[in-house]
Amino acid sequence: MAIKLDGLNRRQILAATGAAALAAGAGLRPAAAADVTIRQGYQTNIWGMPTYYLMKSGYLEKRGLKTEDFAVPSGNLTMQQMVARQVDMGTYAGPSFLIGHDKGGLVAIAQIETVGATGALVVRKDLGITKMADLKGKKIANQTGSSIGNIFVDQVGPANGLKKGDFQEVRMDVNNMIAALSAKTVDAMINVEPYNAIAEAENIGTIIMDLSKYDKVPVFMAATPDFVEKNPDAIVAYLKAWLDVKRDVKENPKKVSDVIYSFFTSKGYQMDPKTFATAMGRVEVDPGFPTDLVPYLTKHAEALIHEKKISAMPDWKKALRTDFMEKARAGS
Repeated sequence: MAIKLDGLNRRQILAATGAAALAAGAGLRPAAAADVTIRQGYQTNIWGMPTYYLMKSGYLEKRGLKTEDFAVPSGNLTMQQMVARQVDMGTYAGPSFLIGHDKGGLVAIAQIETVGATGALVVRKDLGITKMADLKGKKIANQTGSSIGNIFVDQVGPANGLKKGDFQEVRMDVNNMIAALSAKTVDAMINVEPYNAIAEAENIGTIIMDLSKYDKVPVFMAATPDFVEKNPDAIVAYLKAWLDVKRDVKENPKKVSDVIYSFFTSKGYQMDPKTFATAMGRVEVDPGFPTDLVPYLTKHAEALIHEKKISAMPDWKKALRTDFMEKARAGS
């Protein structure tokens, strides 16, 4: 998958969606994971960048894994691809994972990161609005069905005087929102990094609220049940590669940052390094399985059941496959 960026100006580039496909060749082949190709979904905002780094790091090839990569603007699209069995693995936050589990039996094999500070409501700077309640009657861009969209619309908005029906929802990909905000076709956007930091740096918008106060937003690596059943050893090898990424994030953060920064600049984003550092500083990468996930996900599942977006409370022992990470840690 690729985008042609030649001849586009900055605003057009900000409106572009998708990303170039990555090529990952075979490396050493441990018997446990030989000849396995993972159809890897990832989102081209900051949430997907740890996965991008994983794919560029060489750690998968060292463990005998190959990838076929599928880039999308938002994780809920990866979830939909996985439900349709077009992709084997991908990352997204709790609400999208719960919908994917309900509709397609998807299972979480790890929590990869927490990104609550990256999701925010950004208002056009010229409006001077500082409270969510003051957005009544305004046009708000939202990638409908995304995790942050669900959290803001179903939970954060009503808690701050802005419920469904109080505003005009304008459906669009997160990649297109800065251009819409700049053109004043929308008044605000529910978006993620790096777009929020770019909007502030360009004096287009102001963050009036982020999710960190309400939700830490863990992002999960999920897999289809088909892939799990056929390739359990490959999943363990895959998670061992993630533990290598965790070490790089901790011990060599500049290396990680340089790879991710190159992704955005290669797509034509003219992003100041300080702006990028601001965006990345709002992501906490720590692959694992925290002990407080079931209460957290139960809360979101109850909200989704109330909204009739899922049919029933998940069986957490089936939905959260902690055994793979346990084996990866034991053998790393």
